[in-house]
Amino acid sequence: MWRKLVPELDVSDLAASLRFYTGLLGFAVLFRREGFAYLELEEIQVMLQAAEQDDWLSATLQHPFGRGVNFQLELTDIGPLHARLSQATYPLYRDVRDAWYETGGVLSGQREFLVQD
Repeated sequence: MWRKLVPELDVSDLAASLRFYTGLLGFAVLFRREGFAYLELEEIQVMLQAAEQDDWLSATLQHPFGRGVNFQLELTDIGPLHARLSQATYPLYRDVRDAWYETGGVLSGQREFLVQD
């Protein structure tokens, strides 16, 4: 089942990005073709594409790509993901914490951490 909104991310090194998304984050590859992969983790889907400067891009690519974008992944349990990142000594911008946000007059809580690029 395809999600109604799936980000397609340009990456400078598809092989390295696949190692990160599949090895550390736990995504599965739904399908793959030259320079492209479609991934899924629980109900989250993302596309990775090897970056190329072509007519599709509206500006010159400069690393890091996607500056200022933040993706929230809602998972059943973040513990296994956090453990894999910790075991790989992957840098976290912020470690696990419980956060509360007002959502339409109701407080909603979530356990979260932030991964650094």
